Amino acid sequence: MFDVVLYEKRGKVALITLNRPERLNAWTTDLGSAYWDCIDEATADPDVRVIVVTGAGKGFCAGADMDLLQGIGAGTERSAPARDEHQTYTTTVPKPVIGAINGACAGLGMVQAMMFDVRFAAAGAKFTTAFGRRGLVAEYGISWMLPRIVGHANAMDLLLSARIVLAEEAKEMGLVNKVFPADRLLEETMAYANDIADNVASTSIRSMKQQVMAGWEWDLATSNTDTHERMQHSLRQADFKEGVQSFLDKRPPEFSPVSSRD
Repeated sequence: MFDVVLYEKRGKVALITLNRPERLNAWTTDLGSAYWDCIDEATADPDVRVIVVTGAGKGFCAGADMDLLQGIGAGTERSAPARDEHQTYTTTVPKPVIGAINGACAGLGMVQAMMFDVRFAAAGAKFTTAFGRRGLVAEYGISWMLPRIVGHANAMDLLLSARIVLAEEAKEMGLVNKVFPADRLLEETMAYANDIADNVASTSIRSMKQQVMAGWEWDLATSNTDTHERMQHSLRQADFKEGVQSFLDKRPPEFSPVSSRD
C-alpha cells in the first residue's frame, strides 16, 4: 500500500503530488481525503508560503476513478469518506495554489485544476471536461468557474463538446497561464513559486485572493469600498513598512507568515 497523495516541503514551498500513476491519478474518496489533509497541512504551516500541486507519472488527474463511477451507477453502497469537502475548498486557501499539470486532466481533475490560482501545463497535456460524454452535468462548481477563466464562448465549447484540447490551445483560451516542455514543467513551476515565496507578502496574497473571489459577485462600487478599507488596513501593518524599507535597503523582504483562512 502506498500513499495516494505525497507531501513534501521544499523550503517555503509545499509540493503535493497525486500519486496513483497506474490510474493516471484518478480521484477516489481516499485520494480526496488525503489531498484535503495535505492542503490543510500546508495552510497551517507558517513556513509554507506557496503550494504546488502536480501528478505522478504521465497524468495529472484523469477524473473520478471508473470503478467508483461504476459503483455509483450500479447503486453500490459506498463507505463515507474520511473527509468530504466541496471541490471548491482549494479556493479558500489563503496561500497561492499553483498547478503543475503534467498530463491528462479530465472531469474531476479539470475541476480541481480550475480551482488553482495559477496553472502551468506540460506541452501536449490533454484537457477535457468529459462530463457530457458520461451522461453527467457540469459538476462541482466548474459551470461557475470556467466562464470566468476562459470566457462564456470558450466555456460553452469545452462543456458542450467535452472535446480534448491540448495544452497549447488551452493557453490560447486562457485555461492555463504557461506551457513548458514536460521535462522542465516542475522546475519552472517551482521557480515561479519560490519567487512568490521570497518576494511577495503572504498577507497581501491572502487579501488579494479574497478580493478576487468576492469581487466576481460585486459591482464596481462595492469592490472599491472593500478595496479602500483593505488598503487603509494594510498601510498600518508591518508588512507594508517592511516592503518599503527592504526596497530602499536593496535587500530581500522579511514578510510575516500566514497560517489561517481568516
